[in-house]
Amino acid sequence: MSEVVTYSLEGNIGVITVDYPPVNALSHAVRSGLVAALEQGQKDSEAKVLLLVCDGRTFIAGADIREFGKPMQEPGLAAVVERFENSDKPLVAAIHGTALGGGLETALGCHYRVALSSAKVGLPEVKLGLLPGAGGTQRLPRLAGAQKALEMITTGEFVAAKDALAFGVVDAVDDGKDVKAAGMAYAQKVADEGKPVRRVRDLTDKIVADKGSDVFEQFRAALQKTARGQFSPFKCVDAVEAAFNLPFPEGMKRERELFVECMNSPQRAGQIHSFFAEREVSKVKGLAKDTPVRDVNSVGVIGAGTMGGGIAMNFANVGIPVIIVEMKQEALDKGLGIIRKNYESSARKGRITQKQVEDRMALITGSLNYDDFKGVDLVIEAVFENMAVKKEIFAKLDSVCKPGAILASNTSTLDIDEIASATKRPEDVVGMHFFSPANVMRLLENVRGSKTSDEVKATVMAVAKKIKKVGVLVGNCHGFVGNRMLHKRGTEAMALVNEGATPQQVDKVLTDLGYPMGQFAMSDLAGIDVGYRIRQELRNSGEQVAPSWMDKLAEQNRFGQKTMAGVYKYEEGSRKPIPDPEVERIIEDFRKEQGIASREITDQEILERCMFVMVNEAAKILEEGIADRALDIDVVWIYGYGFPAYRGGPMFWADQTGLDVILAAVEKYHSEVGGEQWKPAGLLKQLVADGRKFGDL
Repeated sequence: MSEVVTYSLEGNIGVITVDYPPVNALSHAVRSGLVAALEQGQKDSEAKVLLLVCDGRTFIAGADIREFGKPMQEPGLAAVVERFENSDKPLVAAIHGTALGGGLETALGCHYRVALSSAKVGLPEVKLGLLPGAGGTQRLPRLAGAQKALEMITTGEFVAAKDALAFGVVDAVDDGKDVKAAGMAYAQKVADEGKPVRRVRDLTDKIVADKGSDVFEQFRAALQKTARGQFSPFKCVDAVEAAFNLPFPEGMKRERELFVECMNSPQRAGQIHSFFAEREVSKVKGLAKDTPVRDVNSVGVIGAGTMGGGIAMNFANVGIPVIIVEMKQEALDKGLGIIRKNYESSARKGRITQKQVEDRMALITGSLNYDDFKGVDLVIEAVFENMAVKKEIFAKLDSVCKPGAILASNTSTLDIDEIASATKRPEDVVGMHFFSPANVMRLLENVRGSKTSDEVKATVMAVAKKIKKVGVLVGNCHGFVGNRMLHKRGTEAMALVNEGATPQQVDKVLTDLGYPMGQFAMSDLAGIDVGYRIRQELRNSGEQVAPSWMDKLAEQNRFGQKTMAGVYKYEEGSRKPIPDPEVERIIEDFRKEQGIASREITDQEILERCMFVMVNEAAKILEEGIADRALDIDVVWIYGYGFPAYRGGPMFWADQTGLDVILAAVEKYHSEVGGEQWKPAGLLKQLVADGRKFGDL
């Protein structure tokens, strides 16, 4: 028998125990061990009921990622689950921690399920471009019905134990902390009451109730909006629908066929890359694992505006007290009011309780005095993009904050070293670039200055994890990684409109690629005034920044969604961008002023100029060491800018597109369009010459 799965008899209960740290993943050893332990339990005449339980911090949390990409060794999971379901002795699964993917499918093969109240269950395969392939799409709807099964499988979201009980996925919930005790108690009840074997595959009441329902078409219609361009969510619907239209064995065959289609989809490769990149990005090149991390038990935030308030919420959400400093009481009250409004909105949607609203608000204190930062461990400045203002603030922080306090700027573009020069402790200064809305967006682009200490780097990466962000450590340059690439895309998007395209045409090409919104809709969301201030800052520093029709929008107070008008116009209560004839007129006037003759622009040219310029700039970013790895850039763009995860990020996408194709186009545009942005990156040329990819670096 496998050493990671054991069998023992306790009274009249045969206990199958999985112990495969850290998450009891379904490795070959675990699958083989489950079959062997089941056989032993079946043969044990004294065992009346069998119990499946896991040691450690969780139930089976899914597939073993260490075996990803390797040939599957028998027994496959579907066969293991079938063996469990075929047991002639009642079989109980005791769930704690998480039962995810193949872990939940294994539990569904058992006849009864009990879970600790703290447990969660889910089938997240869709997030890897797949669908549950061991009967999850066939068994879950037999317990939960079509609606709930579709919700769980097409979103991949986890479900709390008490909700799983309400849906019918588990049979009992135990409020205790000892999963084995809960499992033994339930198994004993099954034995004492003589409960029969109850195979999920044989349950028909919810299948009959939902058969012929329009729920499947409703889901497909909804997915056209929420999962537009994706492959696997629609295949998930097909698989669940098969549970209602086909006998169980045929449904299992259909699930397998659809699973193979997903496996063969290029999107799967992109999503697998995204999955591993997110995990790899926390390992910072050149930063030792044992680098000390400072305690961050209290935080200061400067600015109670949209960014400052959102940043404060991140810390309050995980129990860390925050002091927000503003210049005026009116601005402070307004900011605190918006924070409360955001929390109240979450409570109305059932995401948090009213008690949590009050608990979190109690952790956020407003102030008009920098002296209140004397005791905090970390201060994050979140004021507008003006170097003089930021240096003044950091000089004040330097005089007020205790030794060892980390001084961070939320700047999206400005030089961290110059900001740090206003202090006597540049080793404690770092960029912490949150993305708007800061309480929602998962990316935290941590920016190291030339003097930032390793201890501070390690700490801000740990902070990112603590507040449930995906932290990426990058180097210092104008715009860092994300915005530096975005500015190049933005420049090309502007040029394309100047030359004859419409903003909506440019945006459509980008959304067709999979972005949630295009360049100009994103400008409206972020605020046109933000970009305008950045351009003005560059102009003030002596840089040549071309005139823009976007400047004209800003000068007319068309700042985007916040003013109901920007590149697009907006209706009250709606974020849907509506093309505005007034903007068309402004663009046309600008073309005349600049002597630009409008021409027809193809969608292919838009795609190439918007995307290839980013790839070329990213290659320069890698050359300069601003990003250590191509995957760092991928993660920045997936979690900060909505690049579709199923395409793996811009560098993975570039590898898939072909670097030779991209280089040829870059050279063409360098000749035809001109500009430093189209000068081919040395790294790009070298990779093509060597027949290598970004993924090979």
